[in-house]
Amino acid sequence: MVEITKKTKAIEGVNPDNIPWQRLMEECEPVVLKGIAKDWELVRAGRQSAEKAMGYLKSFHNGKTVCAYLGPAEIKGKYFYKDDLSGLNFESQRLPLDKVLDRIGEHLESANPPSIYVGSTTLDACLPGLREYNDLVFDDAMFESGAPLTSIWVGNRSIASAHYDAPNNLACCVVGRRRFTLFPPDQIDNLYPGPLEPTPGGQAVSMVDFADPDFDRYPRFRKALAAAQVADLEPGDAVFYPSLWWHQVEALSPFNVLVNYWWNTSPLYMGTPMNALYHALLSLRDRPDHEREGWKHIFDYYIFGDRERPRTHLPEKVQGALGPVDDTMARQLRAMLLHKLNR
Repeated sequence: MVEITKKTKAIEGVNPDNIPWQRLMEECEPVVLKGIAKDWELVRAGRQSAEKAMGYLKSFHNGKTVCAYLGPAEIKGKYFYKDDLSGLNFESQRLPLDKVLDRIGEHLESANPPSIYVGSTTLDACLPGLREYNDLVFDDAMFESGAPLTSIWVGNRSIASAHYDAPNNLACCVVGRRRFTLFPPDQIDNLYPGPLEPTPGGQAVSMVDFADPDFDRYPRFRKALAAAQVADLEPGDAVFYPSLWWHQVEALSPFNVLVNYWWNTSPLYMGTPMNALYHALLSLRDRPDHEREGWKHIFDYYIFGDRERPRTHLPEKVQGALGPVDDTMARQLRAMLLHKLNR
């Protein structure tokens, strides 16, 4: 296992009813909030035993099924690709959450249990009422796109290979211990992302095995390690990391629960940039180099440069899509794109 010496900055004694959201968003860096969820009932139950935590979760279960990832003991909780990349090394099934908990419970004492994992499940959908006793307070004024999406993750020991998410994330370690290995967005080239589809969890993941990196095959990973930082979480701790930061997540205990909050700071009418990436793969990537260079200048001018520059010399009435985008303009742009793509 590679050793990463830089630890994520930690803040002690954060009041869970008064989280410094403005500071977190302005600094735009990962930070550990020590003990912010230590008084949650589920955290307290988990400190007693895994069985107590499972029983507590079952007391809120409404009988609904969840998507469970099931893998053989041989994968050691690393949900990834088969060796030849022909598919994934696990299968998924819809199962009632209480049955998943029972399966995990059967192997708590096993040194090499089958891999069992429930990822990113909307908490209120299967455990209504749990948030009354296990939740953080959010300042709604901070979230232009609406209240954060609250999800739960349950399983035995697991490894979610390094990937990025589009939203900002506050992840609370509730039962068991977790390790987050974090990289800034500019390290994407040094992390060797895998296929865009299929993926183990929805986003492209690093192909590098952090436990035993092959530096001959992935030499730039050394540069990624120089930029990496680690957040080790105990029950009741949380880590905040901004949109697009790469993160590998390891659940280190025989039974683990994480609750996270996802949110965007952009208005709901804005489209997902991933759609733009796919369209660029279709329309830009394979053009001749001189055309790609030209389009890069055009994108820098209209998209990645000064937002005001392309329109300041034009009267407002003729700015059209160059003007500020609102809900009405977003609808017009979406309709225009659909019309052009369907021709």
